[in-house]
Amino acid sequence: MLEVRDLNAWYGKSHILRGVRLDVRAGEIVSLLGRNGVGRSTTLRAIMGLVQRRGSVKFKGRELSGLKAFQIAHAGLGYVPENRDVFPTLTVRQNLLLGQKAAKGGRWTMDHTFALFPNLKARADTAAGVLSGGEQQMLALCRTLMGDPELVMIDEPTEGLAPKIVEQVAALFQEVKKRGISILLVEQKLAITLDISERLYVMGHGAIVFEGTADDVRRNGAMRKEWLEV
Repeated sequence: MLEVRDLNAWYGKSHILRGVRLDVRAGEIVSLLGRNGVGRSTTLRAIMGLVQRRGSVKFKGRELSGLKAFQIAHAGLGYVPENRDVFPTLTVRQNLLLGQKAAKGGRWTMDHTFALFPNLKARADTAAGVLSGGEQQMLALCRTLMGDPELVMIDEPTEGLAPKIVEQVAALFQEVKKRGISILLVEQKLAITLDISERLYVMGHGAIVFEGTADDVRRNGAMRKEWLEV
């Protein structure tokens, strides 16, 4: 579904990504691992056309390079940034409506999101800016799903969240997968990614240095020590 080849990206004169290559298949959860600063978040931003880039990014066979971010979103690619980017002065309900596709019949409705996250339903008419960090993360995820993407890229969704909320977020990923939506996940918590991912990529110095299954990662202690452990 998503095919990335020789992806390079820059911030000004700083060359961050150096020939990244990865794939995400239909209905698959794929995690992108690595230490902070190796280029994981930049990879997602480059795929969405939010940074200066070069290389090939294909979604369902269509080349996305050269398209603007909103055009990429309209093609069916969702993106949840690390900083969540909720609209703080708008209510929970209004934030969700902003994410909704104009056409009816999507796989996600406001009722679906409220069923998964009762906290959001209870605070539907509350300004998003006063929600807790966990509630804002739920809102950001659900707002993206309201756009009915076929693949969603999620950047550090459990950062700073309480363990109970982390469990809810992990459960949401499984529900998303059940509905046939692919996920490309950037996540620091190795235990979560090993539990839910079909395949994992490890980044180092702006490039992919390892690709394999969860069992491959578990068995390869030398790789974890070199590229993942702090």
